[in-house]
Amino acid sequence: MMVFEYFKDLAQQQREQIEMLTPLYEEWNSKINVVSRKDIDKLQLHHVLHSLAIAKFAQMAGIFTPGTKVIDVGTGGGFPGIPLAILYPQVDFLLVDSIGKKIKVVTEVAAALGLKNVRAVKSRVEEIDEQFDYVVSRAVTDLGNFLPWVKGKYGKGVIYLKGGDLNPGGALYKELENAAQKCRINKKTMTFCPIDAWFADEFFKEKYVIYIPK
Repeated sequence: MMVFEYFKDLAQQQREQIEMLTPLYEEWNSKINVVSRKDIDKLQLHHVLHSLAIAKFAQMAGIFTPGTKVIDVGTGGGFPGIPLAILYPQVDFLLVDSIGKKIKVVTEVAAALGLKNVRAVKSRVEEIDEQFDYVVSRAVTDLGNFLPWVKGKYGKGVIYLKGGDLNPGGALYKELENAAQKCRINKKTMTFCPIDAWFADEFFKEKYVIYIPK
């Protein structure tokens, strides 16, 4: 399995949980469409491994230590939160989405996997009255819209999965410039990690982990 090529030190239980993801999502997707139909056969690459780019960043940065609190905003069917919760059983994850049927899937998948460190709530993030160390999310919206939603919710930083052209004048470059200006962030404090430096597949070309410290 592709994930195991890049994460060789997983415990047996973690390996079993990763292997369970495909049949679980295939079953749920047949009832409630949470992953696009054309994407479900590439779940491990397009969703699980993509989510775990955040784990590679976390390893590199030395974060997600035991007891860390993370909120996954706009989790959809549970990405990146569910794969991260498998890799970090000592970290607490709150997975939030405004669409109830998606949260139902997340709750059922987490229960089937036996994940004790996952809570799932149907809510807009602005309505969550709780503090977290980190916000994670996967290309929910333009960062200039996203950062105001989560303002005041985190103590350490935002970790955002986003694709696009990061060269000057490129779409992602412009988005980050606008977000930095709108939210009064020094762009020099942001970290951009190209995912294809960790994972070799062509799918990850021009996809990044963006870290915005508080």
